[in-house]
Amino acid sequence: MRFHFLKTDKILAAVAAALALILNLAHAADTSLAALAARTSPDWLRTGTVYEIFPRDFSPAGNLNGVTARLDKLHDLGVNILWIMPIHPIGIKFRKGEYGSPYSISDYYAVNPDYGTLEDFKRLVAGAHKRGMKVIMDLVANHTAWDSVMMAHPEFYKQDASGHVIPPVPEWTDVAGLNYQNAALREYMITMLEYWIKEADVDGFRCDVAYNVPTDFWEQARVALTKIKPDIMMLAEASKPELLTNAFDIDYSWPLLATMNDVLIRNAPASQIRNCWEESRRQFPRGALHLRISDNHDEARAIARYGINGAIAASALMFTLDGVPLIYNGMEVGDATESGDPALFEKLTIFWQPKERPPLTDIYHDLIQLRRDYPAFTSGQLVWLPNSDPSKIVSFVRRDDKDEFVVVINLSNRPVNGTLGIDRAPEFAAMPIPIHSDPPPDSVTHFRLDGFGWRIYHRALSK
Repeated sequence: MRFHFLKTDKILAAVAAALALILNLAHAADTSLAALAARTSPDWLRTGTVYEIFPRDFSPAGNLNGVTARLDKLHDLGVNILWIMPIHPIGIKFRKGEYGSPYSISDYYAVNPDYGTLEDFKRLVAGAHKRGMKVIMDLVANHTAWDSVMMAHPEFYKQDASGHVIPPVPEWTDVAGLNYQNAALREYMITMLEYWIKEADVDGFRCDVAYNVPTDFWEQARVALTKIKPDIMMLAEASKPELLTNAFDIDYSWPLLATMNDVLIRNAPASQIRNCWEESRRQFPRGALHLRISDNHDEARAIARYGINGAIAASALMFTLDGVPLIYNGMEVGDATESGDPALFEKLTIFWQPKERPPLTDIYHDLIQLRRDYPAFTSGQLVWLPNSDPSKIVSFVRRDDKDEFVVVINLSNRPVNGTLGIDRAPEFAAMPIPIHSDPPPDSVTHFRLDGFGWRIYHRALSK
């Protein structure tokens, strides 16, 4: 999915308001789904960290081998799920920019020659598997390029009253919308997905614009793919509750991202984070899993939107909430290279050694390790904890039967002295994660946090 982000608060506010309206309309009929259970997701997803890779920008070579060459660094970082953005050839007709959008695909069965070959992709997947990492492909099921090989079947496409093929959305002029009323198209797409599992041994799919494709197609595809690989993962680029009952394991936490933008860019009260989380619980099936995002290929980089310290605070929140966190390539070094539309249509290589950054790689490594070491963050309870300044501070508890953690995050750029009400406070100790230079706290109940400062406190529970 592609948004047009400009560097003004006015445009950001308009985008956020429009997104909120869309989400509210989509959710209005879905509140009854909260009484149902979400499908059970594989453990490797629930306990994992997703790392999104744009092969064109990931290395100077801009190809699949450039990704394979960096697998050891990704393994050392601790991520275990690699999401590879579309690897297929990009259409030329009505192309945007010099390189075109990777989401304008001309052949689902081919590999973009700029990226390499099928063997290169299979080598990447095998190398990831050797290191204990899963690989999911980006599936663009909503539309194709205008010069796609599938144009030999115009019945596969949406058409206007005159029989002309049309885009799925008027402003998406570089792509043509697919018509899922056509049974032959459904068969084509499912067979293609089966091909990539059988041929390349991929572990799942991130499904672009999943909310625009009929839910019953996704359910149909899920049944077929699970027969081949029972623990396959399906990620929906959507915030649509009905998708998580049968078709998908996880979706995007878009409402939370929009709320985060409100808080960190437009000075909305931090308490809106909790309100958004609770609203999601009321709408989605029980146990629904959400991808926690602060940065991705559709957005201006988080450090551009929030500043470096604000981006770190946002990540601290996304890694300690329930759900599965996402790292977009380059976040772990503080890359500020332009992202989103129109940068998506060009080649802007990640700068892996930016100047004057905090120890971001160490911070992300330790947050990933924290989730790996303590199931309280991946399968335990989340309980919101009142604090003395909810306009700036979010605070909550993560716990299971072995451990209890208190997370306190200042989502403002000003220092805050505050208090928490929590039992057995002397038993908690601050976790040694390399964060800001805040003075060591005297107690979990009385804290001082610099602007965008945060702390995680831990105590072991009696067995």
